[in-house]
Amino acid sequence: MDPANPLRVSEESRRGIVSTAAVMTRREAPAWRLVATLTFAGALAGLLLVFVFDATQPRIEAYKEKMLALAVGEVLGSPSDVETLYRVDGRLVSELSAGIHDRTTDRVFRGLGDDGSQIGFAIVAAQPGFQDVVRLIFGYDPSDGEILGMKVLESKETPGLGDKIEKDRDFVGQFHGVLAPLIGVKSGKGTGGPDEIDMITGATISSRAVIKIINQAIEGWSPLVTDYGVEAGE
Repeated sequence: MDPANPLRVSEESRRGIVSTAAVMTRREAPAWRLVATLTFAGALAGLLLVFVFDATQPRIEAYKEKMLALAVGEVLGSPSDVETLYRVDGRLVSELSAGIHDRTTDRVFRGLGDDGSQIGFAIVAAQPGFQDVVRLIFGYDPSDGEILGMKVLESKETPGLGDKIEKDRDFVGQFHGVLAPLIGVKSGKGTGGPDEIDMITGATISSRAVIKIINQAIEGWSPLVTDYGVEAGE
């Protein structure tokens, strides 16, 4: 700056100002590149997720089917054979028409003994528990309303309390030989009735959820499985 004229800017100062402005311009200009880079990275991540999902989903589904098959055998007492039946138009069928996917169609599993006689049906059902949805499978004999067994398939109930619906052997064991519809009673307060289930102390909501799931599932499936047994000559 010229001391004689404070408003006069020296050539060096002008060059500095121009240089600084140029640097700022260069720094601000690539903003679109940042957006493009982020967009590309997001698209790439999405493609990778889709690829991983497509690659692992068949294995996951196969594993779930394997675990389900084991659970079916458990609640039906190790049947000699199992027949998968699908609910279509208000009746049970053993085969689906073309275009109907078996994984998205309601199904039950019919257990057969060594002589081909019907043991019962394994039914999968789910409803909200205390923390989240409880998904279970149970065996059911429609000829006399007997529950043949119960196993929790998926649950996020409170550790140490609600999760006892799957870990407490005494509780789970009650679902073998009890008659539907089930009635939940406080532990030690029952009368010994054939339809009573002693609920878990401290986990009555989760216990009631299991009982409700089974009762409502039977209400919906009983007419179908009963009629199928008659049609099959059982």
